[in-house]
Amino acid sequence: MLNEARRRFLESRPVAHLATADKDGRPHVVPVCFALGETALYITIDEKPKGDPRGLKRLRNIAENPNVAVVADRYDEDWTRLGWVMLRGRAEILDTGAEHDRAQELLRARYAQYRDMQLRGLPVIAIRITRVASWGNLAVPP
Repeated sequence: MLNEARRRFLESRPVAHLATADKDGRPHVVPVCFALGETALYITIDEKPKGDPRGLKRLRNIAENPNVAVVADRYDEDWTRLGWVMLRGRAEILDTGAEHDRAQELLRARYAQYRDMQLRGLPVIAIRITRVASWGNLAVPP
């Protein structure tokens, strides 16, 4: 499902966009930092300057409707370089446990900014990948 070309493309993108919807189907899209596991994509909730991060719309939506999509793309003025990968799946909110801790380790390894943040007690979104689609040029320059 997530072949090597798609995996490399995703790992080369610093940001993706997470799409959630509430129980009435109203969409919500936000940019996210992410890390790939073997069969899941992980997004941690980080420190937020405004209030409790557990009140975020993306978490409320996932609690109501766990079906989500994530898109990572590349735009270039040279349209032969355009490409994207979309993952669909069911999201689960991890508050503790081995998978939660491993996901935060993956995210800290990928993003230096997370290394100084207090993430331990914050939720991780685990997206169980059920479908992958892609389009365009997924080549990653050496």
